[in-house]
Amino acid sequence: MATAPTESKTGTQTGSPAEQNATLFAEKFQQLVDTVHANRPSDDTEIIRRAWQFCLEHHDGQLRASGEPYVLHPLEVAIVLASMKLDSTAIAAGLLHDAVEDTPVTTADITTRFGEQVAHIVEGVTKIDKIEFANKEDRQAENVRKMLLAMVSDVRVVLIKLADRLHNMRTLQHLKPEKQQAIARETLDIYAPLAHRLGMGKVRGELEDLAFRYVDPIQYEQVQEAVDERRSEGEQFLSGVEALLNEKLREANIKARVQWRIKRLYSINQKLQKSQISVDQVYDLLALRVITASVPDCYAVFGIIHSIWRPIPGRIKDFIAMPRPNLYQSLHTTVMGEAGHQFEVQIRTEEMHRIAEEGIAAHWKYKAGGSPISARDEQRLTWVRQLVEWQREMSDPNEFLSTLKIDLYPEEVYTFTPKGKVVVLPKDASPLDFAYSIHTEVGHTCTGAKVNGRIVPLRYKLRNGDIVEVITQTGHTPSRDWLSIVKSSRARNKIKHWLNEHQRERAIEIGRKLLEREARKYKISLSKYDESDYERIAIDYSLTTPNDLMSAIGFGKYSARQVLNRLAPGVISQPTPQPGIETDSGNGPSDTVKRVAITSNADSLQVEGQDEFLVYRARCCNPIRGEEIIGYVTRGKGVAVHARSCPNVQNLLYESDRRIAVEWARAGDDIAGRKLTYPVKLTVFCDDRTGMLKELTAVISDENTNIRTVDSKPGENDDAIVEFVVEAEDLRHLNRLVMGLRRVPGVRDVQRSQKL
Repeated sequence: MATAPTESKTGTQTGSPAEQNATLFAEKFQQLVDTVHANRPSDDTEIIRRAWQFCLEHHDGQLRASGEPYVLHPLEVAIVLASMKLDSTAIAAGLLHDAVEDTPVTTADITTRFGEQVAHIVEGVTKIDKIEFANKEDRQAENVRKMLLAMVSDVRVVLIKLADRLHNMRTLQHLKPEKQQAIARETLDIYAPLAHRLGMGKVRGELEDLAFRYVDPIQYEQVQEAVDERRSEGEQFLSGVEALLNEKLREANIKARVQWRIKRLYSINQKLQKSQISVDQVYDLLALRVITASVPDCYAVFGIIHSIWRPIPGRIKDFIAMPRPNLYQSLHTTVMGEAGHQFEVQIRTEEMHRIAEEGIAAHWKYKAGGSPISARDEQRLTWVRQLVEWQREMSDPNEFLSTLKIDLYPEEVYTFTPKGKVVVLPKDASPLDFAYSIHTEVGHTCTGAKVNGRIVPLRYKLRNGDIVEVITQTGHTPSRDWLSIVKSSRARNKIKHWLNEHQRERAIEIGRKLLEREARKYKISLSKYDESDYERIAIDYSLTTPNDLMSAIGFGKYSARQVLNRLAPGVISQPTPQPGIETDSGNGPSDTVKRVAITSNADSLQVEGQDEFLVYRARCCNPIRGEEIIGYVTRGKGVAVHARSCPNVQNLLYESDRRIAVEWARAGDDIAGRKLTYPVKLTVFCDDRTGMLKELTAVISDENTNIRTVDSKPGENDDAIVEFVVEAEDLRHLNRLVMGLRRVPGVRDVQRSQKL
């Protein structure tokens, strides 16, 4: 029998690595059990013990990227779940969440050992890894879709997923930089907003700050340094405010807890990016929180605070009377303290505080009937159910991901119907969003709106308290331009669906006419070909029906001559190849990605195609080598190549038939062997001081980068805005430039402008 490890006089463990691991596992597992007993004393921990033994057995010998035993990860996830006060079934599922994905264990094995509930949760959390996908975006979309579908029936699925992501983010330093960036970006795009939507403020805050460190390390350091410089003074100021407020509360005989904090780094950076201000100008950098016993006490404290300090106009919000969709409730006000210090005050009850911190986990109730969702949780999950309904109309995984990101909006605007019904919409929503929230047909036939009795344009941005009356006209139909106006996922999806259906009908008609015209040119009679002939060609192109084939011709994805050559092989003479372009022989669909030279700017891309495509980089986003790109077939122009991050991409790609796979060619040289560069516009927000321009240009020069143009102009509050157009070789080169510029003293931010 192995001997237990001992501790040396210095406090470090002695013994073999296996003994040290056994001690660590025992300590961590005891921490888990103690947390469960503290939060849910009536829960039976036997299923947790069995799950832990199962975990030890099947993850034995597996290591994480850090070199630690893999089994520590599910154990840490279980500890996070226990701290959320989840039940034993959820914690057992947390321990087993990677078993199906990373070991030979099957869902059937989990069902046999731990029951259907645990197996259902584990299955919902398990990633889709056995299916082949065209790209990582499709895989990501399907994994998220699967998680949300499982979440509708059991919210514990997403709670385990969030706990899993939280621990992965805490240990992200052990991965390669590229992997760190990808995981951190996904966390900011999906998991942190998801935590926000579920009201889990504590988890959301930690995820955002951890991800910020990896997504933009230079900016993270700058914000952290700026906050640290002000921390001592801020803490001293807030301590004085806390003491004064406690004294006033005692005089008013109000029982309350007073807490203070300095705003989170990611939130500060969001404010800096949005408003282009310095840290000194962030009004809610310092914040006070007052937690009371009752709602009347909240309003009483509200009055006391305004009697001590002067409120800032426009900064008062009552989320108690009108809770946010995630059930967050608080009174917010920003006041002016001594020496011009502005600080925010949040006032809430103990119950409101618990909901704000823990969200859906705060109301976790495992009922005898087996339903894991309480009535209040149902309200919080309404948006998920709506999204699951909408996603049935989406065949494109990327469209689903886009919809999800839109729906996870962090801010809302509260509007009213003329009869006083509250309609909650995303910030900057338009009357069109309002119309579609009432009914799809109201949205489709909307021609205008009255806001507070006054007619406004459809692009009008709704504000809190607006009373909206929609003006409709029978027979009116949506416009493609509406996609650039609406903000809500419901409105966007309804418009895309309508456009897709009607554009497809028109494309089928155009495709048939183009094919008939081409057939007449070569004196081919189409009457002798039946549906089966068209189906055969459609299958060759990985399409389903003849209508899909006609639609592809109408959209310009395939030429009528190309399809006709497959329909009547040998009748049509082969096209003359163009310089720099590989063309299809017409004998069958190409499984490879074609290389196409873009002669307009000596660039080189690869495009998946069958015929001679003209390919060009879209001006709206100006993609450069290294960025993720996507192609879109444009009638009469060829293939426009956009960056995936381009704001126009989601508006353009509602017709998924016109999307085409593109990628950067392997070589970094153009046809003549010269090194390729791309013009990129960088905007630098900085202090207006002597020598600043010299230092900025020196950084660019040190990277062997040519400057095409430079322009500077004064900004606000003694700052300056300097715009460079530089020649970047690829995304890595550009990132080095941006990081170098940000290190220059006095530089507040560096942003890339998509348009030149």
